[in-house]
Amino acid sequence: MSWYKPSDVGFSVRSQLADMGYGARLFMRLLGTLGGAFKRFGLIRDQIHFLGNYSLAIIAVSGLFVGFVFGLQGYYTLQRYGSSEALGLLVTLSLVRELGPVVTALLFAGRAGTSLTAEIGLMKAGEQISVMEMMAVDPVQRILAPRFWAGVITMPLLAAVFSAMGIIGGWVVGVLMIGVDAGSFWSQVQGGVDVWKDVGNGVVKSMVFGFAVTFIALLQGFEAQPTPEGVASATTRTVVFASLSVLGLDFILTALMFTI
Repeated sequence: MSWYKPSDVGFSVRSQLADMGYGARLFMRLLGTLGGAFKRFGLIRDQIHFLGNYSLAIIAVSGLFVGFVFGLQGYYTLQRYGSSEALGLLVTLSLVRELGPVVTALLFAGRAGTSLTAEIGLMKAGEQISVMEMMAVDPVQRILAPRFWAGVITMPLLAAVFSAMGIIGGWVVGVLMIGVDAGSFWSQVQGGVDVWKDVGNGVVKSMVFGFAVTFIALLQGFEAQPTPEGVASATTRTVVFASLSVLGLDFILTALMFTI
């Protein structure tokens, strides 16, 4: 039976603390690029187009099928209590408050986040980042910042698409397939959804998730070992760390939003 030596434990702790410190410094540097990055908005626009194209189709289709499922499950649950006319409100609140931001962030991490990590990792493996540093070009400002802010902007837009498609899916199942009154469906949505409390909280969640997922993807790519195995490992870590951070942040944000 092997035992860890105290020196091994100390080295592991120091390494983890050093990684956390490096990540915090990089995050602050990215926040500091806000003004400079938007002066070259064309770079951000190109990345928004790139990230949106990578994720839009899967998010739209996923939102539609989630709406289908919620329409069925919600109807049969509400029918037991004679409240099937509240189906529209149930579907909309569930999507806008929770499922829209969370599922969008998870899909974004698995699709666009991994592509960001692989792209940055391959640039590092190809020594493109080293060449930029030798030419006195800041890779954080030129490479990471446009992708970071593009991810922050793209996430709420994709979450809105997911929620809209989910509501449409719930309407298709509830109204067209099951026969719930269309007027009751939409009147419940109109009367029960608060723009600031419900939609606003969902937008805040999606923006926070955009910060977290995009930063983790860029950090893992920037720290990846410059080998094919290193890039593959960094891509895997992106999915794991980003998914865990989204779920953890969702709990924290939900607790804060409904207790303050």
